[in-house]
Amino acid sequence: MKRKLGKGAIALMTSLAVAMPAGMMPSPAAAVVFSAIRVEGNQQIETGAILSTLALPQGQDLSPGQINDGLQRLQNSGLFESVELVPQGGTLVVQVREYPIVNQISFEGNRRLNNARLQEIVRSQPRRVYQPAQALQDAQTIAQAYASEGRLAARVDPRIIRRANNRVDLVFEIREGAVTEIERISFTGNRAFSDRRLRNVLQTKQAGLLRTFIRRDTFAPERIPLDEQLLTDFYRSQGYADFRVQGIAPEIARERDAFFITFNIQEGPRYRFGRVDTVSEIPGVDASAFAEQSRVRRGAVYNPSVIDTSIRRMETVAIQQGLNFVNIEPRITRNPQNQTLDLTFALTRGERIFVERIDIEGNTTTLDQVIRRQFTTVEGDPFNPREIRNSAERVRALGYFADAQVETRQGSGPDQVIVGVSVEEQPTGSLSLGASYGVNSGIGFNLGLTEQNFLGRGQILGLQLSTGTDDRAAGINFVEPFFLGRDLRLGFGANYVKTEGLNSDYDTRQIQVQPSLEFPVSANGRLELRYRLSEDRLSGVTDDSSQLLIDEEGTRLTSALGYTYNWDSRRTGLDPLTAYRFRFSQDFAGAGGDTKTIATTALAGVESTAWRDDVTLRAELEAGAIYTYGDYSTWILDRYRTGNRIRGFRPNGYGPRDLEAGNEDALGGNYFWAARTEAQFPIGLPEEYGISGGLFADVGSLWGLDQRVGTNGVLVDDDMYVRASVGASIFWTTPIGPLRFNFSRALRKQDADEVQNFDLTIQTNF
Repeated sequence: MKRKLGKGAIALMTSLAVAMPAGMMPSPAAAVVFSAIRVEGNQQIETGAILSTLALPQGQDLSPGQINDGLQRLQNSGLFESVELVPQGGTLVVQVREYPIVNQISFEGNRRLNNARLQEIVRSQPRRVYQPAQALQDAQTIAQAYASEGRLAARVDPRIIRRANNRVDLVFEIREGAVTEIERISFTGNRAFSDRRLRNVLQTKQAGLLRTFIRRDTFAPERIPLDEQLLTDFYRSQGYADFRVQGIAPEIARERDAFFITFNIQEGPRYRFGRVDTVSEIPGVDASAFAEQSRVRRGAVYNPSVIDTSIRRMETVAIQQGLNFVNIEPRITRNPQNQTLDLTFALTRGERIFVERIDIEGNTTTLDQVIRRQFTTVEGDPFNPREIRNSAERVRALGYFADAQVETRQGSGPDQVIVGVSVEEQPTGSLSLGASYGVNSGIGFNLGLTEQNFLGRGQILGLQLSTGTDDRAAGINFVEPFFLGRDLRLGFGANYVKTEGLNSDYDTRQIQVQPSLEFPVSANGRLELRYRLSEDRLSGVTDDSSQLLIDEEGTRLTSALGYTYNWDSRRTGLDPLTAYRFRFSQDFAGAGGDTKTIATTALAGVESTAWRDDVTLRAELEAGAIYTYGDYSTWILDRYRTGNRIRGFRPNGYGPRDLEAGNEDALGGNYFWAARTEAQFPIGLPEEYGISGGLFADVGSLWGLDQRVGTNGVLVDDDMYVRASVGASIFWTTPIGPLRFNFSRALRKQDADEVQNFDLTIQTNF
């Protein structure tokens, strides 16, 4: 027989259910029956939804445990501030007090992170039910965002302001706190290198004098693994093959305003290369051609990058010889007694694996073909891991993607692999406003609009406008890097340049269009073919100028065909320490127009690192010559002018001059040569300051005129006089752009030359 409990008994039982977990309820307990369940106090939440959550049947026996479970379900739903079960005879009344609706969300005290950024990371939303637990979680998320900016002391408190109609304003009160800087980075176990030297290797930096501008002095846990790898790579590149990072201990100060990081390292002995051999374990393959590509030398300090470079060169030989499935396996034997490493490059036969297909995903804007053409491997080709890695680097180098991952997975058969390319698009267009300053050119401003991936086709479209104290320029260019589906770079450019008395007493204007086509002729060499049509004007020549310039005043039309051969070792990157480049150009003017010249220029340069990669050495040799035919004579806009070929001299600061003219303007020359050498090196300041030093020495000359009769009928001296200068540079990478200070002195010059002992250049975008 079912028995109904009185009101007092039910109230007592319910109070026990609220106060005690179901497992602690007194037992046995009498069951009760409610013929009806009524909900009171709800305004926003539907009654049906509340009864569904309560899930208590009507007209059936209910145990205290069932009632308690129903009560807990309502309380844990996060929709109600309070829930009370009140029996009224045979009816169970569910009295609820709903959480208010969020009217608006605001942030107070935030300066480093704007409201838009904070709105993106909080999950509480206007016109939704206010949930204290979610508000607390949002406060923690905001604090974590500040921590990622280096502000570990940031505090965020959620507050509510009650409004009418059961609504509240949710306010996050933010105390941003100061940046938690890395006060000190120290090392234990290091004997070969000082703490100062090792700190320069790490990406994480100590706080310094420029801490206001430099953000790498904030602690970021995600940088620790990278720092560990950088430290390991550095030591192993110096011969410490057994180097280990035994532990990294970041500690925060009690005030949470500073970090102290300690690297516990084990250097081990320093090794040198011992015996170096190359052997072939593949029948019919001679190892001698591969051995010639080895850059490992007996007695040299052990360096893994030299081994990797040698392997890459050997793999290139295998590709050139049409050898597939060849592995270059480095085998190292340690000799602890004399601290040497014997190295054997073994040519072994790899597994016969083929590329089944290449899958591309994630490219919402960029066409598949733009990505696919970065792969020299196509479906059905032998699988070459090195080629796939190189292709992956080319995809990343496009600059179109925030992330690009290339992985392989098993194909339909054991001898098949599928290459998967997963990319994440990023904006490729940019609008830049810039400012520049130079001692000679003064203050200038520029505007640039560039799209690197026009219509997702990998095309480049650019527009540039600039103005300075004495010059103005505008230009538009378009590049199709894969014309006709081949490695043909089709370009078109149009430019307008005007100068007004740029270190001279005359004005110039040049308008030109230039289509071009560039294609590879070797692994490192490319050839560009071009056509140039330009209209050049010389005006504003003053009365005290040279008679040569007065006679040349006017406008000429130039129609020229030209080519440039460009060879750069960095295209294959087989030597990471040294880069060579060579450029040879010729332009033949005379296919229409007024100009009839043959202009030839050449440049050879080398850049290398030395002294444990701390010093960068550069050297360049450049020369040019202009020849005329017919009865044509060169004029000022044909001839070479000084530019920055020899530092220490002003633009138009040297070369043939009419000394009988009042202004003695430089006239330019038909021939020039210049040799430039430079060394860039650290000057003892912490790397995070971005300041390094340099020394340079330049030498060269500019000479030769077709017409030499100047003012008063006096011949202009256009002989080849050598100029030379030396100087020192300060390089400073600043938040507003890279600065370069040049302090120079001319060692050899002519009396009329115009020298420049100091030069400052800066270029910045904002």
